[in-house]
Amino acid sequence: METVNVKINGISLDVPKGSTILEAARLAHIEIPTLCFLKDINEIGACRICVVEVKGARSLVASCVYPVADGMEVLTNSPKVLSSRKQTLQLILSDHDRKCLSCVRSGDCELQKLCKDLNVDDETFYEGERNHYDLDYSSTHMVRDNNKCILCRRCSAVCEHVQDVGVIGANDRGFATNIACAFDMGLGETSCVSCGQCIAVCPTGALYEKDNTEDVFAALNDPEKYVIVQTAPAVRAALGEPFGLPIGTNVQGKMVAALRRLGFDKVFDTDFAADLTIMEEANEFLDRVQNGGKLPLITSCSPGWIKYCEHYYPDMLDNLSTCKSPQQMFGAITKTYYAEKMGLDPEKIVMVSVMPCTAKKFEITRDDQNAAGVPDVDISITTRELARMIERVGLNFLALPDEDFDDPLGRSTGAAVIFGTTGGVMEAALRTAVETLTKEELPNPDFNEVRGTNGIKTATYHVAGMDVNVAVASGLKNAKELLEEVKSGKANYHFIEIMGCPGGCVNGGGQPQQPANIRNSVDIRAIRAKALYDIDASMSIRKSHENPAVKKLYDDFLEKPGSHKAHELLHTTYVRRTINTI
Repeated sequence: METVNVKINGISLDVPKGSTILEAARLAHIEIPTLCFLKDINEIGACRICVVEVKGARSLVASCVYPVADGMEVLTNSPKVLSSRKQTLQLILSDHDRKCLSCVRSGDCELQKLCKDLNVDDETFYEGERNHYDLDYSSTHMVRDNNKCILCRRCSAVCEHVQDVGVIGANDRGFATNIACAFDMGLGETSCVSCGQCIAVCPTGALYEKDNTEDVFAALNDPEKYVIVQTAPAVRAALGEPFGLPIGTNVQGKMVAALRRLGFDKVFDTDFAADLTIMEEANEFLDRVQNGGKLPLITSCSPGWIKYCEHYYPDMLDNLSTCKSPQQMFGAITKTYYAEKMGLDPEKIVMVSVMPCTAKKFEITRDDQNAAGVPDVDISITTRELARMIERVGLNFLALPDEDFDDPLGRSTGAAVIFGTTGGVMEAALRTAVETLTKEELPNPDFNEVRGTNGIKTATYHVAGMDVNVAVASGLKNAKELLEEVKSGKANYHFIEIMGCPGGCVNGGGQPQQPANIRNSVDIRAIRAKALYDIDASMSIRKSHENPAVKKLYDDFLEKPGSHKAHELLHTTYVRRTINTI
């Protein structure tokens, strides 16, 4: 690798040629602050927070886009640099709604931290004209508050360049510039897919999920209601982060203990329904392969992906698996099978889900998601919302003992827990489909070819005398690339897994936010995914079709995968939607 020698704050070091000053500084363990910069996504040098002095340059330069050169001398903390950053922050605050005490990001806001670090006086430019915007409540899953927007453009960059949706962007010019939808439409009027990736990268409180915690507390305090909670696999790999634990710490036991102390009548695991999903989806795949059904079969667990398909690829709706997502299957089984066994009135059951995903808030409102004549799931909250509930009631999360899920809907397998990462649904399905086809036990249940955080992964497996071609995509831009290959005939797959968020649910729009400096230097997706793979490897049962609770469900209630009753309760339909973008 060719290197150049630079001097940063008097420290001489060799760095790869072509590096930016920001990257070079990190090699010297110097963290230059940023606001707009997201590596490979939003490298525009717009916010001017990362400015540095370069000897010989006529003005300060944006370190996130300025390349190093041999012999370059850089100062990252000179009085001129610090003064410039401070004044930039003061100007941002002059048109910023500073109701920090009531802001959902208070204490976890990148703007707030920078102002504290640089000792910013927010009164400097307080007098004068200010913009005011009405809040946008039009979408099911989130709120947009432009009064707290700093025009970093991270949200629009992710929406366009990562998710290929592009429903938000810069409107107007100069002081009137604001991030909005075309023609100032509400977000709910566009073809937004509710993925929440814009929320995940927002440095302030300008974007946040609609908070449903009050609805949960109300249900918990209603003596007429039987309140059940289910938790998605990816939640346990991230919930510890708001409480100071390292990224990717598995807090399953403490999570269960916290939910029990919040007052839920039963604490169950969505992983049970993930195993159930595999039983139905693997059966559907085998039926299509053996009976000339529509191929490739494409997974249906990710509601952001489903909405994207309905908007942008309606001609491929027949390729979608008809299986409900694990969240919805769980609600359906809870309000039918479990209600019947326990003598509960489905109308008095409140089904709450804890999800890494903001699109789940949209999914629970979809048609054809009411197996018992009432909504399968009543309330869906994010990992972040659960963390806030735990803090609100004063639970010492780190001191809680590890506790187990309740039976029987808390039983699951290793195949179910890896649903939370890209490739996990595919691997879980393959474990069951291969053994079903070959009638033989797999010597090793790991399918490493579909693991990892690459945007697109492909593999071919020779199974029972035939080659099975599979593909995995995460992030909707990658999904588009894969689907275009299929439509053009360049690729021939039998089975495709698509997750709406890059890296899968572990990187969902409802997961705890991490600041840009962490996102730019740490593979959060891989670390959280490792937690799930470690759980899978430690479990005694690692295949969905071996889950004893799922077996009993079929024996007692559903008869067999793909039965008429299973279709009534566990399968769904899709709709064609229009496209409204910028």
